[in-house]
Amino acid sequence: MQAILLAGGLGTRLRSVINDRPKPMAPIQGKPFLQYVIRELLSNGIDDVIFAVGYRGSDVEEFFGDGSAFGIRASYAYEEELLGTAGAIRNASRLMNGGEAFVLNADTLFRIDYRALAALKREKGLDMAMVLRRVEDVSRYGEAVLENNILTAFNEKSEEARPGTINGGIYLMGRELIDEIPEGKVSLENEMIPRWLASHRRIGGMVGDGYFIDIGVPDDYFRFSGDVEKGAVKW
Repeated sequence: MQAILLAGGLGTRLRSVINDRPKPMAPIQGKPFLQYVIRELLSNGIDDVIFAVGYRGSDVEEFFGDGSAFGIRASYAYEEELLGTAGAIRNASRLMNGGEAFVLNADTLFRIDYRALAALKREKGLDMAMVLRRVEDVSRYGEAVLENNILTAFNEKSEEARPGTINGGIYLMGRELIDEIPEGKVSLENEMIPRWLASHRRIGGMVGDGYFIDIGVPDDYFRFSGDVEKGAVKW
């Protein structure tokens, strides 16, 4: 199976501590964060990776090369301008070698069972399968709701501080669905998923309860480094 890693963002919120490389290459105990993400993919049998890169994308390619030193096959889809999440997926899809691919953010580590997500997509006949995660306060985010593994609400705003589920940022997408994304700058979360829901495309998923970290802000970057140092996240 292939994975598309979205690594094209500017990483402006992390610039105060990491300003000489793209955010996913931020060093964690002597290794770039992306190497931890790759290791997680490999543990799930995913060894073919398309890096969707933009800002300082050559830093990623110079480090990983063809991927052979890291146990993967690596290819690179460059953005000449910021394309948004969906636009980056569409741009990277030209390097797909099969009918579907996992899609995830390169600055996030979320431990899930990728094989279970693929099995769910087949079992339910989904156009796209995604992973949600539980949070204590959905009012800080947009709530996503599954009923019998089918997505019924997405990015719903709530003023009530209560537990719930939100988008976890991991998807398994078929090429046919990706081909519906217009060329140019397009958001997956704000444009395409709401559009697909409104047109009754079959989108579903599962809730993951594994370790989650997004290193987009300094506090979380340092928290992940601490988790690795104390063994909460083992290399």
